[in-house]
Amino acid sequence: MVGMQRLRPGAPWWESALWVLLALLVVLLVLALAVTLRRWVLVRRGGAVECYLRAVGVPGRRGSWRIGFGRYGTENLGWFPIFSLRPRPTAKLSRRGLVVVGRRAPAEGEDLPVDLTVLRVGWLLADGSDPREAAYEIAMSEGTQTGFLSWLESMPPGTHWES
Repeated sequence: MVGMQRLRPGAPWWESALWVLLALLVVLLVLALAVTLRRWVLVRRGGAVECYLRAVGVPGRRGSWRIGFGRYGTENLGWFPIFSLRPRPTAKLSRRGLVVVGRRAPAEGEDLPVDLTVLRVGWLLADGSDPREAAYEIAMSEGTQTGFLSWLESMPPGTHWES
């Protein structure tokens, strides 16, 4: 027991514990700063909107709602979780063939703000028909939803109508 009282020769145990605590606080501060900086860079580049995402039609990926940023690109919507250090999107929803299967208000048991609308989205089948079920659900505010639907319905830059 006497050896446990001193972790560093000549110093009381509480002094060593204080240094460990200080090091942990510095690590937490650096992580919080990195997450904040990543979020600032994503928003600053433009085309990023706050939305919630969850996979529903992907086998083995029925999950809970995750808050993040959707970033509009020419070919896809990249989704970045807010609390992450990952520089790349966690999910990419290809614009080609993506359709809204339905929309609804958040259910009572869901952890979502009540002023959001949930869009159920999926991709057209090979024969061009609508999907039988949604692959993802995206929850967003009315203004964000208007922007998303405009992006979805517009033609990507550089594409041409087939004759």
